[in-house]
Amino acid sequence: MIEKIKSNPRLKAFVLWSIAPKRNPKPRLWVKWFVNPFIHKKGKGSTIRRRSRIDVFPWNRFEIGKLTTIEDFCTVNNGSGPVLLGDRVRVGIGSVIIGPVRMGSGSGLGQHVFVAGFNHGYSDGGRNSSQQPLDIKPTIIEEEAHIGANSVVVAGVTIGKRSQVGAGSVVTKDIPPFCVAVGNPAKVVKRFNHEKEIWERVSEN
Repeated sequence: MIEKIKSNPRLKAFVLWSIAPKRNPKPRLWVKWFVNPFIHKKGKGSTIRRRSRIDVFPWNRFEIGKLTTIEDFCTVNNGSGPVLLGDRVRVGIGSVIIGPVRMGSGSGLGQHVFVAGFNHGYSDGGRNSSQQPLDIKPTIIEEEAHIGANSVVVAGVTIGKRSQVGAGSVVTKDIPPFCVAVGNPAKVVKRFNHEKEIWERVSEN
């Protein structure tokens, strides 16, 4: 059935229109009420605050684990790729997650953090970037890593386990596990020494 829809442009256009308006790409109410609850997984004890905008579509995964919380005024969108949140994840007030994004268990976003798994393509200078294919690069925030308020995590970045990103940072490159990174662009300033069990400042090169 899916292949038949994909191979027929008119049928595909109709199905997409029935799921979301073309000029307002968010799922229609019938999708939210009668499709998404049976496709997407919501763990026991998890909470999505009423004033969040959860624009999730049936063609990509959206999963939140046990005791995970998405606070008010957040936006979550899986139109470009899956959004997978593990157990005990907290997404702070006003944050934005646009897939493909995976957050490991125990990780968290502060207030007004932006995390995305794609960039708008712009290789053709003769066309508006909104009309060009997306450059999709999955973004990963590993277990127990935390991103400070008002930070941006760009597409394709991996933030390692238990790392901390300071408020207002712009993360453009991978952050290794057990590190503290700050700034624009974010740079590692501390690493955890497992033998001494202390955070040590990283000397500047």
